[in-house]
Amino acid sequence: MDTKDLIKKVRKIEIKTRRLSDHIFSGEYHTSFKGRGMTFNEVRQYQFGDDVRAIDWNVTARYNEPYIKVFEEERELTMMLMVDVSGSESFGTKNQFKKDIVTEIAATMAFSATQNNDKIGLILFSDQIELYIPPKKGRSHVLRIIRELIEFQPKSYKTNLSEALKFLSGVQKKKAIVFLISDFMTDDYEHTLKIAGKKHDVTGIRVYDAKEEKMPDLGMVPMVDAETGEVMIVNTGSKSVRMDYEKHYQEKLKYFRETFSRCGSGVVNTRVDESYVTKLLGYFKSR
Repeated sequence: MDTKDLIKKVRKIEIKTRRLSDHIFSGEYHTSFKGRGMTFNEVRQYQFGDDVRAIDWNVTARYNEPYIKVFEEERELTMMLMVDVSGSESFGTKNQFKKDIVTEIAATMAFSATQNNDKIGLILFSDQIELYIPPKKGRSHVLRIIRELIEFQPKSYKTNLSEALKFLSGVQKKKAIVFLISDFMTDDYEHTLKIAGKKHDVTGIRVYDAKEEKMPDLGMVPMVDAETGEVMIVNTGSKSVRMDYEKHYQEKLKYFRETFSRCGSGVVNTRVDESYVTKLLGYFKSR
């Protein structure tokens, strides 16, 4: 993709996702994810109904009438976007690939964080850490993240979620809001998710295509494993082959749901041909 096309695509995504974050998500995001605590803001005269525990006795004694301390939420947070860039994210049977929806979701979340003056960081991963952008604020920083999501070419096409979570725990010392965006067609990450979940507010956003759920009956078909590059001739006409495929898919899905539930982390499931806006809003409201 040349520079002109890249700028055009970044701008198109910015217009769409910024409109969503400005008018829909920023308020829900602010409500759903709390700050790190309460900080002192000012003192004012006591009014009927105020909490007497907030009375500032020093100021009250000085002016001979009751004054209370006013606190406000310490709002500044850090959002970490963890995005799966393995080969399976390039799958798609409708108008868009999974990676296109992933980019839009990540951009929407980033602009929502920017609206709340929060920092945004990015981790792109396969079975290794492909790219790490430390958390920063501002529109230009978000646009850099979108550019990377659009044009980044991973070194590996395999997936290791555990390594990504281990890296997060090592690099992000303070509590962060973490959105882990993947198809979660992997397992063996419960231990590292549990560790990350104790420190951070983790949400798994599963992006999938309806055609991945079941294998169609197409006879003998050459298939390429997106993560290994291996080409196999598969007899999709065999009922047992189709059942084995569906069983494998459902096992990975069950592991995702149960693991995130056990670790106290949130989940969002969105299909490429569904409205991720509706799914994310529903999730925010449920919090």
